[in-house]
Order: sequence, then structure tokens, then C-alpha cells
Amino acid sequence: MVDFKVVLSDRKTGRSYKIDVAGGAAGSIMGKRIGEEVEMGPMGLPGYRMEITGGSDRTGTPARRNLPYTGRRRLLVAGGVGFYPTMDGMRRRKSFRGNEVTADFVQINGKVTSYGEKPLDDIFKKPEEKPSEGEKKE
Repeated sequence: MVDFKVVLSDRKTGRSYKIDVAGGAAGSIMGKRIGEEVEMGPMGLPGYRMEITGGSDRTGTPARRNLPYTGRRRLLVAGGVGFYPTMDGMRRRKSFRGNEVTADFVQINGKVTSYGEKPLDDIFKKPEEKPSEGEKKE
């Protein structure tokens, strides 16, 4: 089956969280397009909804929202996602992936559109580190 890394951005707190998604949860994202909303319940976040904002494949090729295609295409671009010109009028031919999520994707970017009952900070809480024996206790 497919494995994804979902980078979920929380605009309320300004933090991002990484979620490893595999199996049936990854199947719920397959076939969706950039800009669509996805239910986060299968990924362990009940009540949350996410809007897909972008992604990339194993070679780092970014997905482009306005490219209605599943594979890669080489486009002549003057700016936007994946290319930032340094001079006025500069254009370049770059590879981009289409906006439909396929098995070739490795990372999917998203933002929270609907919140659940439990805050994300509590769900992704890191365990507290214990002081090592060599450290001085105060």
C-alpha cells in the first residue's frame, strides 16, 4: 500500500505537525485534488478536516494546483510554486506534478479547516525528557 507524510499546518497556533499515514488512511487521500477537503478521522484526528494545499513526490517535484493531470509535466513558468525568478521577465522550463494525489506522492501539505474537540498540541505532545545523571539538579 501507499505511505504518505502529511504536514498539517495549524493557522491558529502557527505550528506544523507531521503525520505518517499508511494503509486505509492513505487510501482516503488517494484520488483527491489540491484544494479539496479531507476528513482526518482515519488518520487519528477525529473531528478534524484538512484542505490539501500541495505536495511533492520522491524526487522533490512539487505539485501544482492548476495542472489537471496525475503525472509530471514540464512547463514554461515565470513564477509561482516551484520557481522564483531573480530578474524581471525571467522564465524557465520546470517539472511539475499534477494536482491529483497518486501513489507517487511522498509528502502532502495541508491546513486545518475544521477543529475537533481535543487540541493538536495535546495530541502531538512530546514526552518530557528526564534529566541525565550527569546534569545538576537544582
